[in-house]
Amino acid sequence: MAKTIGVLLSGCGHLDGAEIHEATITLLALDRGGAEIKCLAPNKSQMHVIHHKTGDVTGEVRNVMTEAARIARGEIEDIAEIKADDLDALILPGGYGAAKNLVDFAVKGADCTIHPEVDRLINDMVKAGKPVGVICIAPAVMARAMKDKGIKVKLTIGNDKSTAEALEAMGAQHVDCSVDDIVVDEDHKVVSTPAYMLGPSIKNVAAGIEKLVAKVIEIA
Repeated sequence: MAKTIGVLLSGCGHLDGAEIHEATITLLALDRGGAEIKCLAPNKSQMHVIHHKTGDVTGEVRNVMTEAARIARGEIEDIAEIKADDLDALILPGGYGAAKNLVDFAVKGADCTIHPEVDRLINDMVKAGKPVGVICIAPAVMARAMKDKGIKVKLTIGNDKSTAEALEAMGAQHVDCSVDDIVVDEDHKVVSTPAYMLGPSIKNVAAGIEKLVAKVIEIA
């Protein structure tokens, strides 16, 4: 029987939403792995909208779930309607949207807050012993979700010292990792890979994400 894997998206586009390469590689690897995919996102406004050509803030208002539906080809669900019982595992691609729309880590660092439905689902997955995969900057979301629960989760964002220190300030254990590899917290079933925190190209990023997806499917 196919395993149902949730993919939590944070918009569309690496500067203000989900990183499209990371999300697409994740979806492709899950499909090749025989998983049933359930894309989800919070139904809320983005922190802001950025013009991806110029890098400027546009002043527009866009909805995270509506934007994420672009990646999901319309097949998107509100995270508020998804329970841990609906999933065998959960994966969070990166992109600044993870650090802006799921948490506000991009603005507040270790003092960040987390979207309540994101917090609920991640914690329910961990309590149920179901794996969570976090890609690129998404380990910041995982670290924040575990911050007040007394869980020292092991994860990686690659080797960026200041970001690693912020994750450790939230109670996580950071492990340096190359772009084509993964870090596995066997105790809490958390799998992470640096992806575009290191880059430099889609082929390098794909190597790590494909390993992460394979591991998540294996332990789900």
